[in-house]
Amino acid sequence: MIFLRKFHGLLIPLGAVISALAIGALIIAILGANPFEGYLKLLEGAFGDGDALADTAVRAMPILLVGVGICIAFRAQVINIGGEGQIVSGALLSTVVALNLPDLPAIIIIPIVVIAGIVGGGIWGAIPGALKAYMGVNEILSTIMLNIVAIQIMNYLLRAPLIDPVEIERGTRIPQTERLSESSDLPILIDGTRFHLGVIIALVAAIIGWLFLWRTTLGFKVRAVGHNANAANYAGMPVKKMTMLAMTYSGAMCGLAGTVLVFGSQSHRLITDGSSLGFTGSAGFNGIVAALFGGLHPLWTIPSSFLFGGLLVGANAMQRAIQIPSSLVVGLNGLVVIFVVCSTNIRERIQRMITISEETTQSDTFTRTRATNG
Repeated sequence: MIFLRKFHGLLIPLGAVISALAIGALIIAILGANPFEGYLKLLEGAFGDGDALADTAVRAMPILLVGVGICIAFRAQVINIGGEGQIVSGALLSTVVALNLPDLPAIIIIPIVVIAGIVGGGIWGAIPGALKAYMGVNEILSTIMLNIVAIQIMNYLLRAPLIDPVEIERGTRIPQTERLSESSDLPILIDGTRFHLGVIIALVAAIIGWLFLWRTTLGFKVRAVGHNANAANYAGMPVKKMTMLAMTYSGAMCGLAGTVLVFGSQSHRLITDGSSLGFTGSAGFNGIVAALFGGLHPLWTIPSSFLFGGLLVGANAMQRAIQIPSSLVVGLNGLVVIFVVCSTNIRERIQRMITISEETTQSDTFTRTRATNG
């Protein structure tokens, strides 16, 4: 029981990932490929050398930022499914700011676009937060609908007001902005790799999220509302404001992910294929799984996001090595998501069993002590 109490939070999600990969191995074998070779290539592609580790860190960065935001929202018992739209809104606002301030030096423009991304995502998160807190609107529905709204706004802006003038002259009309000013590029921290400042920003954001939840009065109120809104209200806490605050904070982290995706990209411009997937890489949804895998703790979401980033990067290497269909790679990621989400219920059941066992043990000890002293 002691071992289970200490390590069940780690072992259960790891077991979920291993189970998903085992089923994936069976499917790969059925298709006539070698699953052991495939998974070896996956590990090499994700963690095999410095370049692979840098690519994994860059891929994990938006997942981590979204995951931190999800941790904040879920701690207040608010389900944020709007990460995709909040990423887009943060990216749009920061891009508009950069396009209108092209001559500022890097030391000024980079903090400005980072703040713009936080504000853009925060606004898009505050809307469903306010709707839930003050009008009782289900946040799952409102965040999903706002995802669609944000994507369509991006499609419109990149096909008309923000489109690169060169695309109009050529007649190609690819929906993308012009190349953003070089001073707004997030600097590469390790030469020869893609490892840029955005990774450090994500790590700092995770630490700040942890400090907010467990070292501030506001964070305590957010968690109190999540544990029992009625009790928090009885204690005089502003439940509605805390609900809206949690969603605003969550959206701000997602918006920051959008900013880093734009200004840390290789093209250094905002570009879309008409969907959120082409820009976000599903970070808005993968961040939810990473947060659940990390136990809804911002610091544990760091290694969790790195793991999922590695799976995404390594899956591409596996596909090239053993020539499996790209749809199988998507399916493998989906299996991991399903197993991780299901494992949270198992983890909660085990936690309840441990709590009941400890309470029973304490009660028996107290009874024996009274009997001895009596």
